[in-house]
Amino acid sequence: RGRAKNCFRVAIQRVEKGLQYAYRDRRTKKRDFRALWIQRINAATRAHGLAYSQFIKGIKLAGITLNRKMLSELAIHNADAFNQILNKAQEAL
Repeated sequence: RGRAKNCFRVAIQRVEKGLQYAYRDRRTKKRDFRALWIQRINAATRAHGLAYSQFIKGIKLAGITLNRKMLSELAIHNADAFNQILNKAQEAL
């Protein structure tokens, strides 16, 4: 990539910049994945006529302690289990 492959000084600068990006993105990765999980849960709950916020309120009232990552995985890979959780949340509301 330009002089970075030939000049040691420029290569050091590129490596340091890469480390800065890595440091920054280790923090943003957590935010991005949480947003993705919420979008997936929201899509799955809206398909059954319930908003995401109401679903979260319902599972808290029902005493279900699954995190958003697990709920997202259930919504994608195990729809039957997710539907049971959704029904429990609707009953608790």
